[in-house]
Amino acid sequence: MAKSLFDQFTLGIEEEFQIVDPVTRELKSHVSEILDEGKLLLGEKVKPEMIQSMIEVGTGVCANIQEAREDISKLRCIISSLAQKKGMRIVAASTHPFSKWSEQEIYDGARYKLLVDELQMVARSLLIFGVHVHVGVPDDDRRIHIMNAARYFLPHVLAMTTSSPFWLGFNTGLKSYRCEVFKKFPRTEIPDHFESFQQYQSYLDLLIKMNCIQDGSKIWWDIRPHHLFPTLEFRICDIPTRVDDTIAVAALFQAIVAKLTILIEKNLGFRLYHRRLIQENKWRAIRYGLDGKLLDLGKQKEVPVKDLIRELLDFVDDVLDDLGSRKEVEHVHAILERGTSADKQLQVYEESGGNFNAVVDMLIQDTMENVPSVF
Repeated sequence: MAKSLFDQFTLGIEEEFQIVDPVTRELKSHVSEILDEGKLLLGEKVKPEMIQSMIEVGTGVCANIQEAREDISKLRCIISSLAQKKGMRIVAASTHPFSKWSEQEIYDGARYKLLVDELQMVARSLLIFGVHVHVGVPDDDRRIHIMNAARYFLPHVLAMTTSSPFWLGFNTGLKSYRCEVFKKFPRTEIPDHFESFQQYQSYLDLLIKMNCIQDGSKIWWDIRPHHLFPTLEFRICDIPTRVDDTIAVAALFQAIVAKLTILIEKNLGFRLYHRRLIQENKWRAIRYGLDGKLLDLGKQKEVPVKDLIRELLDFVDDVLDDLGSRKEVEHVHAILERGTSADKQLQVYEESGGNFNAVVDMLIQDTMENVPSVF
């Protein structure tokens, strides 16, 4: 394949961080105090979210995974420094172990007021944090075609990113409780497949016509065509605590898109599975993370999730050198070996005799692991 084919697969990463008091270990509604200086340093790469104890950062359009790593590391470094100036810390995890959603303040913005007005307690209780990965796919129909096929791999990647085992001071027994919170929102979860971009656009137009949504930003599926950018946006994952894991996940999504593109270029298809079957795998990833089994829908049998992830790595192997992402994707093996943030949180919780403060302390430390202290 010509190298130019791979140039289209640009990357963008958005991360949502908790703002935490290092003394009480609770979430703190301090985004406004960080935001002003953050805007001066980072411009549109930093913004508030609905909950004031959350701050979101997003990279620019990155040509490759190395640019993405530099950008996301810089953002973590700067946001962490700004938080520390205010006596706060940042945490990358998809739920806080014990802070309550009912005690969080809503950010004073028109968009969030409308959202709370429409969804009421469903919106107010959305105390979760995620990571979104954008991969460039310039052609509209191909974006839909790739989305249809990529849905199958979403539970595999969710299983290796789980970071939300606790909720409101309870051990939920799930590795990704964030997914269970978010599915209360309308238009979430695994999407149906679409025959074409026009069919998707007709669906969108119908919802707008009937006053269900204002635009495509209110489609919150686990994977979606972005309503403004020519990208596929992968939204299924918990936010990994370690930046190395976030980069591995972004590189893997990019590789999946590239591999499926090559199959299309060769007039080779990838079997499409019903949403209801992929949802079965999503539930297993939510419940067990890397410790469970997923359904191999081709073979129609249960297979350890780690084995299926290794098969996924084999599936994308032939595009990694063209993308220049072999090192980053191979980090997935390290995740399979040591486990996810959820696994470590549960380990610290057990070893400390159920001490949530110890869990938060670990999360604060691991969030800045391998992140430069200055840029």
